[in-house]
Amino acid sequence: MGRLKPVCPTRLLLRVLAAALVLAAAALTPIAATPASAAVAATVSVDAGRSLASIPSAAFGMNVAVYDGRMNDSPIPGLLKGAGIGAVRYPGGSFADIYHWKTNTADGGYVAPGTDFDTFMGTVRSAGAQPIIIADYGSGTPQEAADWVRYANVTKGYGAKYWEIGNEVYGNGEYGSGWEHDNHSSKSATTYATNLLQYASAMKAVDPGIKVGAVLTTPGSWPDGITGPGDSADWNHTVMSIVGSKIDFVIVHWYPGGNSPADLLTKPQAQIAGITGTLRSLINQYAGANAPNVGIAVTETNSTIDKDTHPAALFAPDDYLTWLENGAFNIDWWNLHNGSNGTSTVDGATDYNDEGVLSSASGSEPPAETPFAPYYGIQMMTKLGAPGDTLVHADSAQSLLTVHAVKRANGDVDLLFINKDPSNAYTANISYSGFTPSSAAPTVYTYAKNAASITSTTAGTATSQTIPAYSLVVVQLHPGSGGGGGTGGGTGGSGSCRVGYTKNEWSSGLTGNVTITNTGNSAINGWTLTFTFPGDTKVTDAWNATVTQSGATVTAKNVSYNGTIAAGADASFGFQGTWTSNDAVPTGFTLNGTTCTTG
Repeated sequence: MGRLKPVCPTRLLLRVLAAALVLAAAALTPIAATPASAAVAATVSVDAGRSLASIPSAAFGMNVAVYDGRMNDSPIPGLLKGAGIGAVRYPGGSFADIYHWKTNTADGGYVAPGTDFDTFMGTVRSAGAQPIIIADYGSGTPQEAADWVRYANVTKGYGAKYWEIGNEVYGNGEYGSGWEHDNHSSKSATTYATNLLQYASAMKAVDPGIKVGAVLTTPGSWPDGITGPGDSADWNHTVMSIVGSKIDFVIVHWYPGGNSPADLLTKPQAQIAGITGTLRSLINQYAGANAPNVGIAVTETNSTIDKDTHPAALFAPDDYLTWLENGAFNIDWWNLHNGSNGTSTVDGATDYNDEGVLSSASGSEPPAETPFAPYYGIQMMTKLGAPGDTLVHADSAQSLLTVHAVKRANGDVDLLFINKDPSNAYTANISYSGFTPSSAAPTVYTYAKNAASITSTTAGTATSQTIPAYSLVVVQLHPGSGGGGGTGGGTGGSGSCRVGYTKNEWSSGLTGNVTITNTGNSAINGWTLTFTFPGDTKVTDAWNATVTQSGATVTAKNVSYNGTIAAGADASFGFQGTWTSNDAVPTGFTLNGTTCTTG
């Protein structure tokens, strides 16, 4: 059963006070039914030629914790893969500063059976993801961390790239609140930074290719700006002045809260650009020539309001995508399972006050691994784009209708609309620059209020889409004749299928994920996909398909539950494999005898 993550006392007090204010306001304010109204017109512009950021491989992340006995349950790899999770953070928040990887124990803390590092890595690799690992700063040593790198990357060949040094180390008592374990006699920012250099040196002596991150306070949030005992400046300036030229990324956590769901949903646009601007200024000030190479990771984030009902589902993709658009390379939701902390009713749905995206079956929760609303919010991003695609500029004239846009590697453009208005639908009147859409009706994916699944259909046009109240909608567009395509070319109409192929590789091994999209006008009933590896990849295991291989040629056939692919819908399967000298991506795919486009 999941346990609640240790929470900063100040943050917890603010949450309690905010909740009390909301309840008091609700008691004083009469609630009237909102009459149905016609869709409100909204002007939306998309500039596909104005790139904001490429989506990194570690962009869409998730936290897991070693006190969660369900973190490696058999359905988890498929659920992570289904939500597009490409990075998984371990061993879990504040537990990281009491956790010893060799013995799978935590000083004074509960560690569930079956949550050791190797079992975790089995889950991560099966999901086609990569690990984000927190080295134990609070009760560990540089040598312990270096040994972990050696075991992970030299002994086991896991290729673990990203390593944080401690969790929320500034919560070690230096500023009066002490939720983070820290055995060091000095709790100052100077001490942390000096020790971090020792960690980085020892770890990179084992594997120079790893990336090491430093913990910073979130600009604008406590204790940012406070100078603690033993330091001459606040945490961020002190740490960066010592380690700026030696680190690979900086780490912040973002729990924006708010006094209502409506207030929460304003936070991504209101705060993230300012936070990243301040962080980038710090990096530029202290990292010198290394500044362009220093990334920003948001290794914990969550809505903190209506945590597993629809407001959190609307918040989640806006959270991820706005950070990415402003230059972060990794965002990790807190967390996979967390456990119920009491129930309430939110717009007709039960909220279990659970910061997990999947049920842990605690309290009155539904069966284990049942997705909560934020899971579907995160999953909607898989319909929008994938690592390697490009986030491009999009804007809405209506403040309650947010839009994000992605230009796919094959030239397609996809739009994600977030209608934050609980009462009104919006008709988006869309104009384009740098892209000419096809005149065919686009494929539309919708996650509606309190829904238990994502639906798909073919609806509207490239220039007019109606977005239901309080919903997430992805509109997928192919380029029309006359331009607008990108690298990879193709109009999407040269066949009845499109295949996407992604992989996560390490020395001598890989996992692959294949997505088949039906671009035709009628359902596919039963499918067989064939492709050929250019190199020496050998499939050793597969899921969601029956996969056989003859020489370099692979044949994948549907299983009983995914044989039908509706028009505009897709089906996915994955595999694990080995390779020796070349694991190049297949370039041609044939579905039921028809050549598919790729991308």
